Amino acid sequence: MPLRHDMRRGAACMLAATALFAAMNVFVKLASEELHFLQVMFFRSALAVPVVLLIVLRTRDGATLRTKRPWQHVLRAATGTTAMACSFFALSVLPLAEQTALTYTTPVFVTLLAIPFLGEKVGVHRFGAVAGGFLGIMVIALGKGAFGGEVTRAAAMGMAAAVAHGVFSAATTLLVRSLSSTERSGTIVLWQSLLMTGFTGLAMPFVWVNPSMEGWLLLLATGIIGGVAQVLLTEAYASAQVSALGAFSYSGILWSILLGLLVFGDQPTLWTLVGATLIVAAGLYIMHREMVRKIRR
Repeated sequence: MPLRHDMRRGAACMLAATALFAAMNVFVKLASEELHFLQVMFFRSALAVPVVLLIVLRTRDGATLRTKRPWQHVLRAATGTTAMACSFFALSVLPLAEQTALTYTTPVFVTLLAIPFLGEKVGVHRFGAVAGGFLGIMVIALGKGAFGGEVTRAAAMGMAAAVAHGVFSAATTLLVRSLSSTERSGTIVLWQSLLMTGFTGLAMPFVWVNPSMEGWLLLLATGIIGGVAQVLLTEAYASAQVSALGAFSYSGILWSILLGLLVFGDQPTLWTLVGATLIVAAGLYIMHREMVRKIRR
């Protein structure tokens, strides 16, 4: 299936996916108060499978699981599982806005990973943006310690995990874009959901806790919303260039600040806002340079 170049469709799918992921993160954070984050991950993946299947069946695509690139699907699921684990752990110990800001380092790491994996040459402009992104990380981390009181070990690990999410999410982004050149969106998401369910299921004997009724409802909401959001995200990447969609994905920070305030009463600190601004600015500038490079070719 050749890549489509429908910017409106891609932007609409990205905005919808971003809003749903922000909502999903609220349910993940609430569920993590009762359950181990790996257990939440398992249900996030397992409950997404029927949602993805329903969407796929509506397309009447009976060949969805057929692929000539199974190992790339396995690799994509492995990086996606690791990214999700880092994100969910960070959600369990950090305020929503802070976790979201740190996970939005993905474009910075996409730029760096494109050097060894795609053989891209990164000029001074994009390296400057990468430096700005890392400065944003340092502002959030050091500002939290210097002006937000003592940083607990859990919070420090959460910040490290949120940044690690950026690394593995960047690898996943590059793999999704590669798979989208030959695979349908439904194929990619269905393989991902099945494989990630299998990967996280391996941990269940070690972390299982019987959920309460409220816990089951939170897990159900997490899985359904996450499944729909993942389909929309994959469809966005299949519809338009990754570099052109980055600006729309940053709407998630606004959603996270709003939902964090309304649901958890979290007021983002000045340092979180400054750091988030630097990270967003770095990501947007990287996207701008990508578009400039394409025009010059």
